[in-house]
Amino acid sequence: MPTRCDPDPPPALPASLRTPMAIVAGLAGLAVAVLAARYAGSDTAGALDRRLRSDVTSLLGRPSSGALVVDLFGEPMVVAVLVGVLAALCLALRRRALAAVAVVGPILTGAATTALKPVIGRTIHDGHLAYPSGHTAAVTALALVGMLLVVGLIRGGRAIGLLLVLGGAGVAGAAMAWAQIVLDAHYPTDTVGGFAMAMAVVPATALLVDRFAPPITHR
Repeated sequence: MPTRCDPDPPPALPASLRTPMAIVAGLAGLAVAVLAARYAGSDTAGALDRRLRSDVTSLLGRPSSGALVVDLFGEPMVVAVLVGVLAALCLALRRRALAAVAVVGPILTGAATTALKPVIGRTIHDGHLAYPSGHTAAVTALALVGMLLVVGLIRGGRAIGLLLVLGGAGVAGAAMAWAQIVLDAHYPTDTVGGFAMAMAVVPATALLVDRFAPPITHR
């Protein structure tokens, strides 16, 4: 009697999204580099920062308890818990490759932001390293993985999948950017750099996992 094999495990990144997300990752990496070059060694807000801060505070309000709650989701311990929950959910739904990305993606994103800060040397408030925003990067990375899970489960087309992934990451990143700006924890362009860092690292991680991770099959 022939042995029945389970279907191949789903990839971290749906095939329809590989090319567009690779392009997104490349453009995001370029944005990180351009902003890093522009604000290296700076200790003041630039003209763009002042304009963005004015727009954000006038449209969305000044510091509030809501901003403090949002900020909490970017704290390292909370991020670690969310990474564990997200990875466990991926495993429970038999998304093993995406579970690996759920762990490795945010870790690499955090490592990249931490390593880049002293290299760029942009500071705020008595010398605190500012670029790129680790809080914004962390929340964006988690949102990206979460939306990749949703897209994989609903099996939508390229347009729907890309809209969900970019839209979900954009909403999460914008929420954290708002909190960092109104709490005066970062310059606005720091949050843009943090968002772009996650958009570069997580898709690249997913592509690498799908390319090099050994297949898992069951008999």
